[in-house]
Amino acid sequence: MQKAQQSRILVVDDEPDILNLLEYNLKRAGFQAILAKDGPEAIEAAKAHRPDLVLLDIMLPDMEGTEVLRRLKALEATASIPVIMLTAKGEEVDKIVGFELGAEDYITKPFSPRELILRVKAVLKRTAERPKSVDAAISFNELTVDLSRHKVTVSDKPVELSSTEFRLLTELMQAKGRVLTRDALLDRAWGRDCFVTPRTVDTHVRRLRSKLGTAGDYIETVRGAGYRFKED
Repeated sequence: MQKAQQSRILVVDDEPDILNLLEYNLKRAGFQAILAKDGPEAIEAAKAHRPDLVLLDIMLPDMEGTEVLRRLKALEATASIPVIMLTAKGEEVDKIVGFELGAEDYITKPFSPRELILRVKAVLKRTAERPKSVDAAISFNELTVDLSRHKVTVSDKPVELSSTEFRLLTELMQAKGRVLTRDALLDRAWGRDCFVTPRTVDTHVRRLRSKLGTAGDYIETVRGAGYRFKED
């Protein structure tokens, strides 16, 4: 049985017709679908079921999708679950907010079922390909990345990163001293099947630096080329 057939997708949307459509197409593609109609229900479902991915509508009653995303990323139990945002909005600012909060991808309604399934599969593939290392940690001064436990600390204090931010940091640290272009980082951290632009890398790097505090200065911008993790 393929991995996709075992994957559980939490679908969050307040419109019953959209929920039913998404459930139908996900099940048809071999996924299991868990449904939630609002933010609080989504958060409880994520904690209870630990889905492999969340499809999250940005326009929800009582609690907006961006706030749901923020809370999911703040909880240790759900922080590493990848999230794809769904919205009828097409403005660039909405995408930036979603990416800065840790969303893996973004789909604007209306979308085709084929596009939806391709994006879901692409994100699940990237998550499954997260590096597993017997040599479990990478360190540089006060910054430590624990690959086996998917944890980052700065001066022994934990730093909560999204799965994409974690992959970005890992790739940069493993290539210490070498410049990685935006395209190379997209390929390594998002995968060849990604549906995001190179500018998305800038958004994630900016948020990563902010979360790392002073250790974020180790990530250097090489103008016109890309990014480099500082050498000694």
